[in-house]
Amino acid sequence: MAPPLFHRILIANRGEVAVRVARGCDALGITPVFAASEADRDAAYLQGREVVVLGPGRAALSYLDPMRVVQAAVQTRCSALHPGWGFLSENPLLATLCAQHGVTFIGPPPHVTALMSSKTKAKAAMRAAGLAVIPGSDGVLADAADARRVAAEVGFPVLFKAENGGGGRGMRVARSAAEVDTAYAEAQAEARAAFGGDRVYLEKLIEGGRHVEIQIFGDKYGHAVHLGERDCTVQRNHQKLVEESPSPALSPEQRAAACEAAARAAAKIGYVGAGTMEMLLDRGDAPAGSGAAGRRGSIDRGDAPAGSGAAGRRGSIDPGGTLRFMEMNCRLQVEHTVSEARSGKDLVQAQIAVAAGRPLPWTQAELVLAGHALECRINAEDPAAGFAPAPGTITAWTPPTGDGVRVDTHVTAGYVVPPFYDSLIAKVITYADTRAAAIAKMIAALEAFGVAGVPTTIPMHLAILRSPAFQTGAYDTRAIPGWPPQPRFV
Repeated sequence: MAPPLFHRILIANRGEVAVRVARGCDALGITPVFAASEADRDAAYLQGREVVVLGPGRAALSYLDPMRVVQAAVQTRCSALHPGWGFLSENPLLATLCAQHGVTFIGPPPHVTALMSSKTKAKAAMRAAGLAVIPGSDGVLADAADARRVAAEVGFPVLFKAENGGGGRGMRVARSAAEVDTAYAEAQAEARAAFGGDRVYLEKLIEGGRHVEIQIFGDKYGHAVHLGERDCTVQRNHQKLVEESPSPALSPEQRAAACEAAARAAAKIGYVGAGTMEMLLDRGDAPAGSGAAGRRGSIDRGDAPAGSGAAGRRGSIDPGGTLRFMEMNCRLQVEHTVSEARSGKDLVQAQIAVAAGRPLPWTQAELVLAGHALECRINAEDPAAGFAPAPGTITAWTPPTGDGVRVDTHVTAGYVVPPFYDSLIAKVITYADTRAAAIAKMIAALEAFGVAGVPTTIPMHLAILRSPAFQTGAYDTRAIPGWPPQPRFV
């Protein structure tokens, strides 16, 4: 007999995250209890719901305080806690406090999160599990002299990264030996300020690659499966903007081998719940757009139709290179919607079931991935002003609808975007049989999206989607395709 599910779950997050998790709870007949800051307590998505106030608007005094979060779960008689994504979702202390107070943490065990939160230990574990990793230091650098030695061995350019970092902070590039000392010191200083420690390691800087991530799912009985990969190469300052699946940069053979290896690795470390293996497709040193026909996965930019898969000289992609493990996200990600669209599975419901002690709801053979899916993150930001956040009141809000169009949001007309948190206000997801059709559907959806009161990233997304680089799939990590818009000459 299957273990019973929970009666009440505390949602320790806000905005579209909270709305998405609550939808999963509602579908399972579970009462969601929303933990909210004083800045969010009057938001429309909380009306008619059970809410517990964590504290002031500042995240450090509310959503980022593990003691307040666990206390809220205990006081509201919640037997489980869902952290969502962001905030404390990958904090081993939160999971440990939950266990100490008899609250089930909906996520991986604390020891697994602790292992994978250390970038150097995570790389060692994944190397032992059979995954390729990015060349670099075996662990944390001892000092500047060690940094100089390892950099010379690996070869320039190199990247210094904070061991417990994220979001692009604590990272510095050195392109020559003369830049090593400064880059190392700056990475340490930023890591100390952002994460409370100055432990830094080194990796070879792979330029012109593709950012590919693999969605995995495990249970408490040693089973793990994958739900395919997502291409998250279109980024700004290491923040993802557009995600798609399947990746146009991988061959079927690469895709199958990488996804199967990721699932095996997840099972080997005892992973439970939803997680993502972040990979970088290393194509070697071929310059972008060189059209080289070598074996290292070079790309030939051109104007072939989107999704054409043409092997000709115009706009084709030559799959190749090596997928190298970067890090693991021990949580459900913002872009899980893309995997849901292609698999037809609800990952939040599966998270809850697995946390309750049930086995995986599907075998690998039952996970059939079909079609093509895209997600665009819509932020209250002004791309033309350096992506400056734009808190304020949304005076009009008309999201797109239609077959194959999904909008995840917590926003309605009159919503006030607070200045304290991430500026994400909606995610638009489209699904179609082909990549070209999914792109066309996304362009139509964004054109129909009516927002007034604050600037958004919608114009930027439209420029990206219409660019030849994105249409052909021939883009890499070195630039946002189509943005900023190029001046037109008549």
